Amino acid sequence: MRYAYAITGALLLGGTAIAITSPNVGAQTAQNEGLQAAAPAGAPASLADMVEKLQPAVVNISTKQRVAVPQNPFAGTPFGDLFGQGQAPGGRPQTRQAQSLGSGFLISADGYIVTNNHVVSAGAEGASVDSITVTLTNKEEYSAKLVGRDPATDLAVLKIDAKKPLPFVKFGDSSKARVGDWVVAIGNPFALSGTVTAGIISALHRGTGGTYDKFIQTDASINQGNSGGPMFDMRGNVIGINSQILSPSGGNVGIGFAIPSEQAAPIVATLRQGQSVKRGYLGVQISPLGEDLADSLGLAKNRGEFVQGVEPGKGADKAGIKAGDVIVAVNGQEVNPDQNLSSIVASQPIGSKVPIVLLRNGQRQTVTAIVGERPSEDELTNFAPQQDEDFSQQDQNPGQAAQQSLGISAIPLTPSIIRQLGVAADTRGVVITAVDGSTDAGAKGLRRGDVIISANNRPVTSQAELDAQVKAVAAQNRNAILLQVLRRGQQPIFLPVRLRDK
Repeated sequence: MRYAYAITGALLLGGTAIAITSPNVGAQTAQNEGLQAAAPAGAPASLADMVEKLQPAVVNISTKQRVAVPQNPFAGTPFGDLFGQGQAPGGRPQTRQAQSLGSGFLISADGYIVTNNHVVSAGAEGASVDSITVTLTNKEEYSAKLVGRDPATDLAVLKIDAKKPLPFVKFGDSSKARVGDWVVAIGNPFALSGTVTAGIISALHRGTGGTYDKFIQTDASINQGNSGGPMFDMRGNVIGINSQILSPSGGNVGIGFAIPSEQAAPIVATLRQGQSVKRGYLGVQISPLGEDLADSLGLAKNRGEFVQGVEPGKGADKAGIKAGDVIVAVNGQEVNPDQNLSSIVASQPIGSKVPIVLLRNGQRQTVTAIVGERPSEDELTNFAPQQDEDFSQQDQNPGQAAQQSLGISAIPLTPSIIRQLGVAADTRGVVITAVDGSTDAGAKGLRRGDVIISANNRPVTSQAELDAQVKAVAAQNRNAILLQVLRRGQQPIFLPVRLRDK
């Protein structure tokens, strides 16, 4: 109440002040005088007619799942092994039934349905999906068959068999969508079937951490259960598939994400034919060109991606791409946060030859690579350099490191040290003996025993050479230096380290 009265008083005082100080301005009028909310060009004054036609094509999807649950009353205690985790006395596994709810939409009269993969997948480890049920707006229920799924983009295609043609909708072209365009979402949030919400496109090509993320962001209300439902433009075409929300509470806060139709449509077409989705692959392990990494290279940030490693025998290796290169364009498409390297390469036909523009030691050059087929995620994990948890543990005895330019004290590698470290006999560089924990090198986890192979893309074999490269970087007004670091049992990685404050 105090808040309400305070605002009222402020408005009255403000109005009085304006009345006293405003001169007589004759025929001039306020900018907002006489305005009335009107439909934007191409949009209806009401959405009712459009929604009436679209709603029958939107369906409710529910699954029945079987989930293994612990029946041991001592689970998680020192006595848990008496009965075993997740099993009842006698060793019999115990399960319970669970349900999941989501949305989807018909894309053909003969019953093909698009939804999110997570809507029709088991929601927990050890769970399995027993059945999928599709409910139409007229309450008719059908048992659905899973035709295909693509976990990488969170898409799935189902099929139901009906005795009559079903209402369906078609994909539109999301590449023509603009921030500020009106959109309508229809789905089943919290099992409230046929719920319609409207809003605008808040952003395009929004990433949330996934390899192929290029979401349409919207402020149209999207909640749990909206997943898999369609996002329509004002012409009634599907330009997105509602997939995620960003929320601290689990409810709508005006930030929802939809998979754009330009990405979804070709994948859906492939799944509908019963085929698996194949993606292009170069064989590089990459890092975003963030602020520190860009500073260490003297480049603009977020323009290109940095090559941490190259897989032997793959397209990038055969094309001459090397660790330390920065790839800035592929087949005429610029690499940036809105269009990352993985998504560009994934869309290239397997076996095609593509020009790749890269920067090497500041020099721009173009190579041609043959696109291969992307391996399974398990195979990719084996190739990617790992930064294990120990990488965050810094040496606690800085010693003379505090006196050095990076807060790193290092000595040349010798055959004896190489044997102690367990690295390849032909390794060249300097081995870190101490790190000052107050520096960026310490904060980023460099520690005693790490080997610095190069600094500023120059080989280093002594502390003096390392410091010389730091001075060279500082002379170019760069705030970070790029180190190539080797740790026992891991592939070398490039790590940008910020210089000490002067």
